[in-house]
Amino acid sequence: MTTPSDFVKDVDTANFPQEVLQRSREVPVVVDFWAEWCQPCRILGPVLEQVAADASGAFDLVKVDVDANQELAMQYGVQGIPMVVAFRDGAVVDSFTGVQPEAAVRAWIEGILPTQLDLMVDQARTAQLSDDGATAEHILRQVLDQKPDHSEAGTSLASLLIDRGETDEALIVLGKLAPDAEVDRLQSAARLKASSGHDLADLEQRLAAEPGNEEVRIELAKALAARAEYEPALDRLLSVVRDKGPRKEEARTAMIDIFGVLGDDHPLTATYRRQLASALF
Repeated sequence: MTTPSDFVKDVDTANFPQEVLQRSREVPVVVDFWAEWCQPCRILGPVLEQVAADASGAFDLVKVDVDANQELAMQYGVQGIPMVVAFRDGAVVDSFTGVQPEAAVRAWIEGILPTQLDLMVDQARTAQLSDDGATAEHILRQVLDQKPDHSEAGTSLASLLIDRGETDEALIVLGKLAPDAEVDRLQSAARLKASSGHDLADLEQRLAAEPGNEEVRIELAKALAARAEYEPALDRLLSVVRDKGPRKEEARTAMIDIFGVLGDDHPLTATYRRQLASALF
């Protein structure tokens, strides 16, 4: 016979990455930061355990003793206890501090559990991993029909569309989502991908005939970027910015798109971002 305590696991600094961060990619993980001497913790703990038992595995409940794991407490900004933090896909999605009524705790847990639409997105990802792109796309479109701003479905579908070169539709899908780093990255990728069909040889011939043609210089740079030839693309765009001609802003925007695809940590981003800033001022 199971009891509420059967659904609780003690976690420390050593196994936190596996038991919380990695595990939260499979099911939500709720972390109860507590201490033995904390009376409010003793009130909230049994409530969390009972909710976890009633959920029958829909989420994992783990307890972290802040006295024994001060580094973890500092890392997650624990300033008062009990503090309860929910993780999904390796990241914090919500938290609260202090004792809450059982009804409020249950409502909070309900809010961090995956919805039916979230589960459908998981099915789509499984289909993608099995190289069944058609099924994945069908499921993702079903999700977006019901919730056009579903972030995970929208970014997943946009990725499929960009890979196929259907960049206009990808940008429409992304335009319905709340802005975040992944949406920005995919929008940049879609704008660059739109230039992938341009004939490089033709653009190079046109530029040789008209070296000062900024439109051709930019189009050639975008076509190079669409083929992942980022450094020569950035060089050409930077030259347009430095010339301070009428298409300076278009070239700057294209450079920002490349930075978005590469990411902030890429060496080319750091190098050319500095040069761009110098060219602009």
